[in-house]
Amino acid sequence: QVQLVDSGGGSVQAGGSLRLSCAASGYTFTSACMAWFRQAPGKERERVASITPARYTAYADSVKGRFTISRDNVKNTLYLQMNSLKNEDAGMYYCAARGPAGVCAKEVSWYQYWGQGTQVTVSS
Repeated sequence: QVQLVDSGGGSVQAGGSLRLSCAASGYTFTSACMAWFRQAPGKERERVASITPARYTAYADSVKGRFTISRDNVKNTLYLQMNSLKNEDAGMYYCAARGPAGVCAKEVSWYQYWGQGTQVTVSS
């Protein structure tokens, strides 16, 4: 049974930092494309960052230079380090996976597995 468990969200002031985690089980984590998506109220879910099994990363333009995606293949855990948070970064953040996959796509429909989400709130 595949399971992705998101954690690490919370409330933070603008300019602050948070680190999200996604614990994965039930599939071969090392060969999967992993990604973080977010969804703000009234908006579509969008890919924030992704990382391939070879650790190639991609980011949404809006988070480049502020967010860092990483993976620990020993702990089967995905991370998202978020620095210099802005009000527009607020939303529900979801971990997503598809595997095995050598590349990562942006589309929501491409991903097979999803976490339950973790809420990020940014205040001014």
